[in-house]
Amino acid sequence: MNWLDAIGADLRAACDRDPAARGRLDVVLSYPGFHAVTAHRFIHRLHRAGIPLLPRFLANVVRFATGIEIHPGARLGNGFFIDHGMGVVIGETSETGDGVTLYQGVTLGGVSLQKQKRHPTLGDNVVVGAGALVLGPITIGDNAKIGANSVVVRDVPPNATVVGMPAKVVLQDGEPARSSDPQSLLLRQLAERVAALERKLAQLSGPGAYDDVAI
Repeated sequence: MNWLDAIGADLRAACDRDPAARGRLDVVLSYPGFHAVTAHRFIHRLHRAGIPLLPRFLANVVRFATGIEIHPGARLGNGFFIDHGMGVVIGETSETGDGVTLYQGVTLGGVSLQKQKRHPTLGDNVVVGAGALVLGPITIGDNAKIGANSVVVRDVPPNATVVGMPAKVVLQDGEPARSSDPQSLLLRQLAERVAALERKLAQLSGPGAYDDVAI
């Protein structure tokens, strides 16, 4: 798919995924996320052509205009949608598949100062909630969902939902995940113990249990 087709896919994505969209013209005129991604499609081509200085300068202009910072080197898949978008940062070596959605305040960031792959790779149809930080050269599998304000520093399997700081898998293929985290196990055991005690108390508190108690 060429870059014009990619822009068309981005436009359709905004219309399909945002119920507030009032048609394609509304998106073209009013959506900073669409503006930033469209500009990046052009800027990335300049970057790949080896043109010095200009791509970074243009990216900074787009950042000033939209509040969204996308490094010229980032590789975005088709149908890429940034909803609202203020405060989104996408690092140089970030890569995404098709159908990815980011909400405001998301960072696809690095944790290394080395000139190497240091930003995340997102698969197809990934959704990243508002304020989430996805850090390092990790891989987020296809159809994964990252909860708002989560901090993700490890690979996420396909079809998983992760939340927390650091993020942990809470759903896998639509089913609750049984965590191996010691604290999670302890809390689950404690909850099971409390439930058992409540059942026992209910049995001891059956009809007539308090007949001899003066009120």
